[in-house]
Amino acid sequence: MAGGAQLTRADAGARYEVFHTDCPARDVVDHVTSRWGIWVLISLQDNDLRFYELRESIQGISEKMLAQTLRALVQDGLIWRQVEPTTPPQVTYGLTEFGRDVGEPLTELFDRITRRLSPRSAE
Repeated sequence: MAGGAQLTRADAGARYEVFHTDCPARDVVDHVTSRWGIWVLISLQDNDLRFYELRESIQGISEKMLAQTLRALVQDGLIWRQVEPTTPPQVTYGLTEFGRDVGEPLTELFDRITRRLSPRSAE
């Protein structure tokens, strides 16, 4: 494609050029499919959660990585962030309509994978 990647949709039938590095849709896909992005979206599928609840629900994630992942997903419009003016501040996260739309098939994928795995043997 001469002249660079398509940055906006030309019409209702047009698609983003996701294989180009400067495509905005590619950034969203990268954030969703990052090591922690998928787990954040799955964790928020049923309930809005506070920061510490998310950290506890996603074993192995550091506070730094959770904060970075949440920041990217908020910027992408997949999750919302609400800060309560308390001491210390209480921050709650939840899925936007876009986040629910993206997160639903991820949850379904996770469910399919876990159904197909053989049960773990008791150790």
